[in-house]
This record gives sequence, C-alpha cells and structure tokens, in this order.
Amino acid sequence: MSVAEKISIFVFLLQGVYCGEFSISLPEKIEALSGSCVIINCTFETSQRYDKGLTEGAATGLWLKDGFDKNKHQVFNSRDSKPNYYEGKMNRKLQDKNCTTVFYNVSSNYNGKYYFRIMISEGLKYTYHSNFSINVIDSPRKPTVQLYVEQKEVQDQEEVLERSSVSLRCSAETLCSSPPPTLTWSSTPRIPFSESSRLQELILISDLNFTATHRQHRVTFTCTITYQLHDKNKTAQNNITLHVQYAPKISPSSSCTRTDVTVCFCEVDGNPSPELKWHLSGRPVTNSSNTFTSEERLSSTGLRNSITLHQSLANTSAVQCVSKNTRGTASQLFQLPLSVACFNFSSVLIGVSVVALVVMMLCAITCICAQNEAEGTYASVQFSSPPSEYETLNIKRAQLHSVSNQMQVLQLETWDLIGDSNTQADGNPSPKLEWHLSGRPVTNSSNTFITEE
Repeated sequence: MSVAEKISIFVFLLQGVYCGEFSISLPEKIEALSGSCVIINCTFETSQRYDKGLTEGAATGLWLKDGFDKNKHQVFNSRDSKPNYYEGKMNRKLQDKNCTTVFYNVSSNYNGKYYFRIMISEGLKYTYHSNFSINVIDSPRKPTVQLYVEQKEVQDQEEVLERSSVSLRCSAETLCSSPPPTLTWSSTPRIPFSESSRLQELILISDLNFTATHRQHRVTFTCTITYQLHDKNKTAQNNITLHVQYAPKISPSSSCTRTDVTVCFCEVDGNPSPELKWHLSGRPVTNSSNTFTSEERLSSTGLRNSITLHQSLANTSAVQCVSKNTRGTASQLFQLPLSVACFNFSSVLIGVSVVALVVMMLCAITCICAQNEAEGTYASVQFSSPPSEYETLNIKRAQLHSVSNQMQVLQLETWDLIGDSNTQADGNPSPKLEWHLSGRPVTNSSNTFITEE
C-alpha cells in the first residue's frame, strides 16, 4: 500500500470520527442580488478538545466553492484577502463558533455550492460537508402582496364589502443592501392613502389600512421595492386590484325635463350590477301608450334608465327611480318641472279670457291659478311674440287646443306695454287667482292696484 493511499484512509477515518462531534448550521440556499451583497448565516461545532485552540489569533475560517481542495477551490480567507478572493468579512468571531460571513459586490460568478473549512494552528483542519448554495439573480424578486379583511387574510379572491376594514400588506426580503431597500405604494386611479413600514426579522413590511368604499372598486394598488446599489437602482413590483361590493348609488345628475312630453333620466352605480325601475305614485311602471322606458348599460356597474311620460301623466304627484342589488336599495323622488303659469279648471274646461295686458316697465308677469287637485285639469296657450301696443287680447275657449287631463304651457313674456291688465278665470271648485310680477306675488301699493270680482 502506497503512502498516499495510507494518508487517504487516515483522513477518511479521521473525518468519520469528527462527524460525531462536528456539525454546521447553514441555510440550504440563499438568493443574492447581482451588484449587492449576500449574508451567510453560519454556526458550527467542533470536538471539545479543540475549544481551547479556537482563539482569535489561532483560528482561521475559509470558504471553498464547488470543491474541497483548499488550493483550487478557496474563494475566501478570514485572514488573507488575496486579489482573487471574494471581498467580504466574517461578522462574528470564530472563538464563538460563529462563521457568519458577508460577501460584497456579488456577480453571476458567485453561483455555486459552498463549503466552510475551519483551521486551528494546533492541528485542526476540517471541511464541513453541506448542501449550501448561492443563487445570484439579476433582478429582484417581486414583493408579496396580501389582502386582509377585518384582520383575516383573504385567499384567492379580492372581493370586499363596503365599510369593511381592509389592510393591504406588502412584504419582501431585505437581502443584503446598504442602504436597506424601500417599499412604496401607488394606485391607479390615484387616490389618497397612508402607509406604514417596518422591518421584521430581515423582512421589510409595508401596510395600507383603510375602510373600503365604492371609490376603491377596481382600483389597482401597486407595491414597489427599490434596492439602491452602487451603479444603479433595481426595482420590482407586485399589485392587487380591489373589488368592492356596494349598494346602488344614484347620480346627482339624474333629473327630469319637460318639452312636449316629460322625460326623466336616472343614473345608478352599484356592485353587483344593480337593476333599476320606475314608479308612478308608488306603483311600478311598464311600457304603455302613456309611458315608455329605456335602459342603457354604462359599465359593468353603471346603468342609465329613462322614462317618457305622456302629457296625460305629466302632473303625476310622484315619479320615483328605484334601484337595488344584493347589497341594498336606493331611490330618488323627482319633482316634475311645472309650466311658468297655468290656469286650473274643473274636469270640463270652462274658458280663459285675457282681456288686456300692459306693463309700465320691462318685467315678467305671470298668472297663476290654484290647482284643482280632484280633477287636475289644465289648459293654456303660448304666445310666440308679444302683442302690439294697446292691443286687447281675447282668447276664447274655442281657440284653445286642450283636452281634459292634458297640460300645455301659458307664458306671458316680458312685454313693454302701457295700460291695464285684466284676467278672468272660471272653475269648480271656485279657483284662486294671483298676480306675479318678476316672479313675486303682487299686492296693492302705490304702483299696483288689484281688484277682484
């Protein structure tokens, strides 16, 4: 048997003896960002008979890469910083059996398996076998984003209810960066929010806490981690789109207009998508000869509906838009726009006679009669231009185009005339008659005098 073979057998047997007392604690795998640094958390144990030799002056720690030959595979020496060795340092003292090490300026060449070797001047030279490896990545991993509702994590869905307490948590490993990386939040569309960050066992965490509202529906929240390296910054992002369920909300722009017919519009938004119906005097409306409804889908949550009322229904006491979904109900009562002036009669039109109208200055005069609520009958006439000066207007029943329970418009515009104004009205029950000047009721004064017969 040759001398080399005898030495090999001796070393093998020696390591077998050591294995019962020698151990090392290392992570199985560490990710390192290219251009940054990497921290290797490491502790080891030796036979007790070598403890006295583990002094700061006598102990040396080595790192070998992809092999056990200290001459070929050595990449770091705690006492010797050769040009071809990794730039780094041992953060702890070997006499404390702590081999934690940091490597700086990591590059792709650092990929591989590593083995720690301890050497003591009094004769101990031992390489620890392990499965520890370093994986170098060029771009940082994206952070983890989690959704919490009422302090409970929500898995595999992003649905929350309006008015619930919501937390968005972003977390990422700090790796090895100086200064430490930062986490920032942004949103699309942009909305105001507050965030708080903290470091917890080398994990950087940032939280957004808020009460969910319909304004956060379909808002995308993005968390960005930024590593400040020597040559440039490197970033990674992750996001979450929130889906908020909320009861219908009727838009303030919903309104009614009146021309030849009355048209009301109602816009509503809700999630889940709401339905919308019209009610007249508390009863649901269906399409008929007097009513017509149409619907337009504005978005997955938005709806626009309109109702057209025939003149025979123009004086309906209550026109209501009602919307509902699984989260609630919303309604709006519309006040129908009235004509500028009207005369109220019994169920059979008696007649209107405007004898003369003269005003001493440019102003608006309106004739208003009390509404006959029992019958709701109206008749009116509209003048396209003012009468000539001193002209007497005689509007007789036969000249009015009117039908029972229909409404048209009577507007007496601003006419620059001189003279007296007389109005006659008839109705059952007995009507009430008032004069309005520039929109205000007229009383007897030095400038105005009213008589009634």
